[in-house]
Amino acid sequence: MPELPEVETVKRTLNQLIIGKKIEQVAVHLHRIIQRPEEPDEFALLLQGQTFHGVERRGKFLLLLTDEFTLVSHLRMEGRYGLYDKNDPMELHTHVVFHFTDGSELRYKDVRQFGTMHLFPRGTELNEQPLKKLGLEPLDEAFTLEAFKSKLEGRSTKIKPHLLNQEYIVGIGNIYVDESLFLAGIHPEREAGSLTRKELAALHEAIIKTLSEAVAVGGSSIKSYVNGQGEIGMFQHQLQMYGRKGEPCHHCGYPIEKTVVAGRGTHFCPKCQPLKRKSTKKSEA
Repeated sequence: MPELPEVETVKRTLNQLIIGKKIEQVAVHLHRIIQRPEEPDEFALLLQGQTFHGVERRGKFLLLLTDEFTLVSHLRMEGRYGLYDKNDPMELHTHVVFHFTDGSELRYKDVRQFGTMHLFPRGTELNEQPLKKLGLEPLDEAFTLEAFKSKLEGRSTKIKPHLLNQEYIVGIGNIYVDESLFLAGIHPEREAGSLTRKELAALHEAIIKTLSEAVAVGGSSIKSYVNGQGEIGMFQHQLQMYGRKGEPCHHCGYPIEKTVVAGRGTHFCPKCQPLKRKSTKKSEA
């Protein structure tokens, strides 16, 4: 599933491709992609005549802004957007097509068919699901150490699933959690509330560093991810943990292990990320 760096890259690409384009009509070929309004025909009618003015991101969601509406789009497993000429052959699994007045088309393709689109009157989208309960943005200025600390204090859940929970911090999926925890030297099964302030600071810094570096190179293309121009990301060449089971850790040379934490495949270095059991001593301030 595309995570924050990949969705951020798609956002930036779409801002280069569709700003100022006016929608002549919308064709919906797979109705279940459209979650709001309930009727795809109403979705298409509302967008007819609208012009795209910008694309933003909230967590793993894209927000496509028109004159009057915000289209909230989640790519899920393999959703992707691309800009085409109207005469280009239509590829398989193309489920939604935005026909523009200039003869170009924004096409949404989704092999797995898990993607979703919600349409809201502009300015109301953050007060409704699926955006209403989303947590901190890890690349925003508001993601301070104190804000991060407040999301972990007193939590008995393991740190990995806690970081994956989008109600606390958004956009960090399986790949980047493994990478961030390794960089901070924290075992994925540590209790979230057991981290010392020093460990919290290290993890806070690791999350920002990992995501920022991934965004800078267009994200990670592990399976089928490409941006809106068909280009792959390059961060997979910098991964230190994810997908490297049995290979030597770049830091200590110890073989990387893979386990399952909260149902997710998890890579870690047992030497660099030892599992510290909860202590009865007072935690470091």
